[in-house]
Amino acid sequence: MGTIGKIARRTFLIGTGLVAGGLAVGYYWRPYPNPLDGELVEGEATFNPYVKIALDNTITLIAPRAEMGQGVATTLAALVAEELDVRLDQVLVEHGPAGHAYANTAMLEEGVPFPSFDESTVAELMRAGMGVLGKFLGVQGTGGSTSVIDGYYKMRQAGAAAREVLKLAAAKRLDVEPGSLWTEGGVVTDPASGKVFTYGELAQEAAAFAPPAEIRLREKSEWKILGKPQKRIDMHVKVTGAPIYGIDVRLPDMLFATLRMNPYRGGAIVGFDAAEAEKMPGVVKVLKVETGIANGFAVIADNTWRAFQAAAVVKVEWGKGSYPPDSDGIRKVLEEALDGGDISYGRNDGDVETAFADAPRERLIEADYSVPYLAHVTMEPMNATAQLMGGRLDIWAPNQTPTLARQLAAAVVGIETENCFVHTTYLGGGFGRRVDVDYAIYAAIVAKEADGRPVQVTWTREEDIGQDMYRPAALGRFRARIGEDGLPVAVDMRIAAPSIMGSILPRYFPRLSPIGPDKTITDGSANQPYSLANYRVGGIKAPVSIPVGFWRSVGNSFNGFFHEGFMDEIAVAGKLDPLELRRRLMADYPTAVNVIDKVGTMSRWGETLPAGKAKGFAFTLSFGTWVAEVVQVADVGGKIRIEKVWCAADPGQVIDPSIFKAQMMSGIVYGLSSAVGEEITFADGAAQQSNFHDYGPMRMDQCPEIEVGLLETAHRMGGAGEPGTPPSIPALANAVYALTGKRIRSMPLSKEAEFV
Repeated sequence: MGTIGKIARRTFLIGTGLVAGGLAVGYYWRPYPNPLDGELVEGEATFNPYVKIALDNTITLIAPRAEMGQGVATTLAALVAEELDVRLDQVLVEHGPAGHAYANTAMLEEGVPFPSFDESTVAELMRAGMGVLGKFLGVQGTGGSTSVIDGYYKMRQAGAAAREVLKLAAAKRLDVEPGSLWTEGGVVTDPASGKVFTYGELAQEAAAFAPPAEIRLREKSEWKILGKPQKRIDMHVKVTGAPIYGIDVRLPDMLFATLRMNPYRGGAIVGFDAAEAEKMPGVVKVLKVETGIANGFAVIADNTWRAFQAAAVVKVEWGKGSYPPDSDGIRKVLEEALDGGDISYGRNDGDVETAFADAPRERLIEADYSVPYLAHVTMEPMNATAQLMGGRLDIWAPNQTPTLARQLAAAVVGIETENCFVHTTYLGGGFGRRVDVDYAIYAAIVAKEADGRPVQVTWTREEDIGQDMYRPAALGRFRARIGEDGLPVAVDMRIAAPSIMGSILPRYFPRLSPIGPDKTITDGSANQPYSLANYRVGGIKAPVSIPVGFWRSVGNSFNGFFHEGFMDEIAVAGKLDPLELRRRLMADYPTAVNVIDKVGTMSRWGETLPAGKAKGFAFTLSFGTWVAEVVQVADVGGKIRIEKVWCAADPGQVIDPSIFKAQMMSGIVYGLSSAVGEEITFADGAAQQSNFHDYGPMRMDQCPEIEVGLLETAHRMGGAGEPGTPPSIPALANAVYALTGKRIRSMPLSKEAEFV
């Protein structure tokens, strides 16, 4: 990876620094206070932001990342419980209040423009620097598949620190050395006297002790909980329908509301007449909602259905957006960017131009790929509940970024941030959509008009899909020169897409402008562990103003398709087995070869299949986890059935194998859904899709059998939530090619193949 420095690190750093400076205004004090201190009930003691113990032995652990189905409430609690010496069935788990003490520093560390396999001094220094920046910013967020990575040490240390002060309290009572005591199952035991103290008995005294300066964490060989499958803490409440989601929030004297925002994204309100709606039964108020994010109106009523009905009769004339009105026009902008836009190279090894200069035509491969905009379609509709009373704003929301929601919602109603309290509920799906906090801001605006009463704002599914912050559309143009041995001599990739950071920053921090390249445009292509003498990957920001945001696996979601689809084309042109091609090109990276070999064994790659069946292969390293997948498809009367997926993943360290495998399966289904039939198109300036009848995730009867195998050989810990998604899409496309001989280079694949 000799020349990744050509990515213009300086501009990246300048941009990041400006963002940091803006976000940090008014935030910086150190150390951050323990947010639990202000929330203790009588008899409770707290030792750090992750542990509360009550006199009655109720042990509450804080999992400060959003539980959106990924099992983080269990895995993060397990990190604390392991060191605290308690079983998971002995503890309660809470999300906890919004607080800078719960900053996710790993999210920024993983944002450096270096691939995760780059362990050079410069790369490590950059990661360390971004970690410091993360502490400075104090942004509490769930994203980037970083929850366990970020918590791996800090939450174990929290559990160990609590354990040690409990021992100090017991030692003082017994007048013995704390090192002579041992802990297990929530009690401290003195082997010499046989005396036993529960944690609850000791908690109040223990909280007054400072933990020892150095605390030894348990070796992996000593683990009782970590590394083993655990019963999920959140399973019972979910399967019994407990009121745990944002949409379940009910408060005394509560009102209900809904929104209708301009479908022409960014357009103004030109005409507005709410007289008819205001006369309808149950309607309390109709108000305009005009922000830097979007413009529209809200209807407040005595129930959600009446709010929906009243919103439908409001007469409104919408101003147009500033982007081409249809998908053809949008694609033209992307093509123009691809042809002549300013390019930033995420990777530029060797001398690509010279390598292509005298290439014979028969040795050249050229291909264009494309992907559409995609929606998130979280199963729980977008919603938030807010109450503004006496200068205090409370927000109950299924959200991935509570401190960001707190800051921006407080600002929009004109109160200090410390007077805003965000209560994070369980999320009925996030996938990156709830990193954006527009819904919380709108709820705060509506609450300001509710005379102190709480208001729950619920989006219709149509509003959700029409107002999403989409996964960007993207185009890729690729060429390769093949050598006599079938291996590529040179590879050149150009990728154009709207910038995610260029969209997010202006809508929440309009005074800030992102500077430098956006690495998400080439993530999944520029940072793959392929060793090629001449290898260039460039990204171009396409100027389309339709709002875009983080979608599961972000840039890897489309670059996985681009990169691995084109690598399959190279293998075919070079008459090499697709796995063998990858083995040779990634021979410098044993972790990559390990997952390739494992999935090859799992899927019995190379076996002769019955007529009408075929397999496709793909590899993507994303969010620190090395993943290889094989998809098997079958011809069913001229249509294609996805029969099975084999997945080998190496995240370096697995905390809970069961939850990790479930995450990989979830990511695969999410990726295959997008490959089979999802897209957002535009006509007359607005999204054409509106609900599940025309935006279709894969149904249960379409879901293939999935088998996941895990390895733990990588040097650094990787994530679980997103890495399953990127290789699933090209593995399917490559399988379709192997079955039909038809190379599909544009998503969704259903435009050129019919799936059952």
